[in-house]
Amino acid sequence: MSVVTNTTTIGAIDAPSRRNTELMLMVFAIAISVFAYANVGLAMDGKLPSGMFGYGAGLILLGGVAHLVVRKFARYADPLLLPLATLLNGLGLVLIWRLDQSPKLIRDAENYYGAFTPSAPRQLMYSAVGVALFVGVLLLLKDHRILQRYTYISMVAALFLLILPMFFPAKFGAKIWINIAGFSIQPGEFAKIIIAIFFAGYLMVKRDALALASRRFMGLYLPRGRDLGPILVIWALSILILVFETDLGTSLLFFGLFVIMLYVATERTSWIVFGLLMSAAGAVGVASFEPHVEARVNAWKDPFKCFHTNNSCEQIGNAIMSFGSGGTLGTGWGQGHSDLIGFAANADFILSTVGEELGLAGMMAVLLVYGLIVERGVRTALAARDPFGKLLAIGLSGAFAIQVFVVAGGVMGLIPLTGMTMPFLAAGGSSVIANWALIGILIRISDTARRPAPAPAPSTDAEMTQVVRP
Repeated sequence: MSVVTNTTTIGAIDAPSRRNTELMLMVFAIAISVFAYANVGLAMDGKLPSGMFGYGAGLILLGGVAHLVVRKFARYADPLLLPLATLLNGLGLVLIWRLDQSPKLIRDAENYYGAFTPSAPRQLMYSAVGVALFVGVLLLLKDHRILQRYTYISMVAALFLLILPMFFPAKFGAKIWINIAGFSIQPGEFAKIIIAIFFAGYLMVKRDALALASRRFMGLYLPRGRDLGPILVIWALSILILVFETDLGTSLLFFGLFVIMLYVATERTSWIVFGLLMSAAGAVGVASFEPHVEARVNAWKDPFKCFHTNNSCEQIGNAIMSFGSGGTLGTGWGQGHSDLIGFAANADFILSTVGEELGLAGMMAVLLVYGLIVERGVRTALAARDPFGKLLAIGLSGAFAIQVFVVAGGVMGLIPLTGMTMPFLAAGGSSVIANWALIGILIRISDTARRPAPAPAPSTDAEMTQVVRP
């Protein structure tokens, strides 16, 4: 007597999708945001804010739609990326609403613009547009490798977006905005995604040539002279952006992103060394003759000195004092005075509110959330099965990390102030919309990387069965 049993499953190997884990984390992220909203209202007015339930309902709707789309169209994607982005977006809305209640900011806006328009409702609308773009990315981008077809089109589009602000008036000393029908847009926020697509496609083809070394110097394998062309071109473009738009943040992001992706593609440490040296040389050179950049460098060198001469460093000086007054645990939600920084309190300097009202502990928690997003992006790059997906994931993660570094470093006085916005946290429609698109692309790459491969079909009956004799 024999018993025949089937031991092989034909088709895809089953694997957990982790969507229930994502759902639980989404609930936790939204609950933290709503609790923070209630805490601010109780601290400032002694009662729950009137818009708390509307805010909570809006956040639940946005998060629920995003989760359902991921569950349906990217069921194997990383379960942490969406909840982390939702948490930052939710806390950003709370911080912006808290600053909207400041009498000083209301008075300053009325004096400067003639009227005060609350930023929180507008930011919620921008968040809805960002989530809609996130959904559109997952619905339309079935396979991230399709983007490789548009490598050189992406280059043209990115250069167009980077050059466009030159033809519009400067705003707060920098030409990084364009005004269309009464709306201000920062093209650089969208350019970082398109640039990453171009760099990924370009380096996938050219990485072997760029990895070749001609000689060894002080422990470094130096690249061949003719291969230095790409990095020289990108360096020159970043310097031109810095000169004509006085935009230190976009210049650093543009050049730093290329160096990171070049290092990942070639595994040559010499590219990092060349990149750092050229970045430092360019920044020092431009700062020596560009007044706007020079003023920011001087404010970074001594944040309190220019209080006696002019107010060019007033914001960074107030920001540093707000961090100091926060201490370890902070003054509490709604109990700080970061609104003294001025009109940039809810944009460039929103981290000052975090540092003062939540203290060092809260600041480290927020930076940890940013770090987790970068870590999950890098993990996605490691898991990707195709070279283009690996480079694109590391490029998007690198762009996100560089932006967090230059903004946080500028507000804390680690590096000169750049004028960029903190992803998801700060007020700014272009930033929140572009970063939701960035998260959408990472989730699509993650889904492709984590999706189980089909099991090979057995070739003979002997491989499909096992005979068990008594």
